[in-house]
Amino acid sequence: MIRNALAVFTLLAVCAAPVMADRLKDMAKVKGVRNNQLVGYGLVVGLDGTGDSAPFTNQTLRNMMEKFGISLPEGVNPSSDNVAAVTISANLPPFAKAGQELDVTVSSIGNAESLRGGTLLMTPLRGADDQVYAMAQGSLIVGGFGAGGQDGSRITVNVPSVGRIPNGATIEREVQSPFTRGDTITFNLMRSDFTTARRVVEAINEKLGPDMAYAHDATSVSVRAPRDPSQRGQFSVDSGKY
Repeated sequence: MIRNALAVFTLLAVCAAPVMADRLKDMAKVKGVRNNQLVGYGLVVGLDGTGDSAPFTNQTLRNMMEKFGISLPEGVNPSSDNVAAVTISANLPPFAKAGQELDVTVSSIGNAESLRGGTLLMTPLRGADDQVYAMAQGSLIVGGFGAGGQDGSRITVNVPSVGRIPNGATIEREVQSPFTRGDTITFNLMRSDFTTARRVVEAINEKLGPDMAYAHDATSVSVRAPRDPSQRGQFSVDSGKY
C-alpha cells in the first residue's frame, strides 16, 4: 500500500506532461498549503519625540500601565510623544511550527512622525478566526526618515512611519491544514478551465490507473492519497524535482 502511494505521488507531478507543456505544480496549488495573515495592535515606545497624540494611544498607554500595577488618578492624561500606536502584520507560512520566528511589519496608525529608534512592546498577533498565533516584540528597523527646517519646510524620504522587525514574532500556535487530513489531495488550478481539468484527470488516470483522480469542477482536481501525513510530505518533495 505504501509503495503504491509513493508511486502515486512521484508520478503525479509529471503525469500531465503528454497533454500540456506546463507541469502540474506550475498550473495548480495544493489545497490547504497557503499563507495565513496575522495582525495585531500595540505600542512602540522609546521614540525621540516623534510619537503620536491620538486619544486611543493615550488610552492604550493607560491600560498598559494599569496592567503593570500603576494606577493613574482620574483626569490625568498619560500622553507621551515618545509612544506611538501601531498595527503589526505578518504572514504565517504553511506548516509553520510553534517556536519558529516570523518577520513583522509595524505601521503607525496615529500621527506619529517617525518610528525610528522605537521598540515594539509584546503584542499578540491574531488570525481571521481571532485566535492568537504569534507574539511580537523587538526593536524596529526603519528605512525612511524626515527632517524639518526652521521656516516650517519639511522633507521626507521613504516612509518613516513604517518599520520592520526581522524574526520579530514567535509562533505560539500551529494552523491545522486540510492537506494532512482525508483520503485525497486536491489541486486547485490557477486558471479555471473545464478542458484543462479534464485533461489533468485523464493524464493522471492514464499513468496511475482508473479512478485515481477526478474533477470537482473547472478548478479542483482530487487525487486519492494515503492518510499518513508523512507520505503526503514526500510527494511535495518529489513533485518539485520535475
